[in-house]
Amino acid sequence: MMQKNWLAIYTKSRAEKKVEERLLKIGIEAYCPTYTTLKQWSDRKKKVEMPLIPSYVFVHVNEGERNQVLQDPGAVNFVFWQGKPAIVREEEIEGLQQAEKITAEQAEKIGDKIEINFGNFKGQKAEVIQIKKNKITLYLESLGVRMMIDYKSAI
Repeated sequence: MMQKNWLAIYTKSRAEKKVEERLLKIGIEAYCPTYTTLKQWSDRKKKVEMPLIPSYVFVHVNEGERNQVLQDPGAVNFVFWQGKPAIVREEEIEGLQQAEKITAEQAEKIGDKIEINFGNFKGQKAEVIQIKKNKITLYLESLGVRMMIDYKSAI
């Protein structure tokens, strides 16, 4: 049996959750990290799930399944590193799965370096990019991505 790796794919804008849903339906292990936030419309408020990393979905596939992933209408391409699809380590996926547990008490001001104190990212540093109401934006250097956390609904 061919070895499976976690790979990142770019998706069309705002198609992350649909891509994940369709891939899961055809038997491909897919993961779109999300957070819950409260959206305000003119007539109501509603909690909605938003992608933690916009335009990214992670897939656990072997080489033979890669073309099947790109058949999805919302998938654009794999993320490449040095000419090959970039492999995301298992511990990074597990860390993303726990990233919503970051709380605002860890960050006091923009530019702070906070230490993640849970999961497989435990001990790694993230830089606070922005703090707004109940949202905090972090830069995780190990993944090279920014992520926004709604910390009141993530607790």
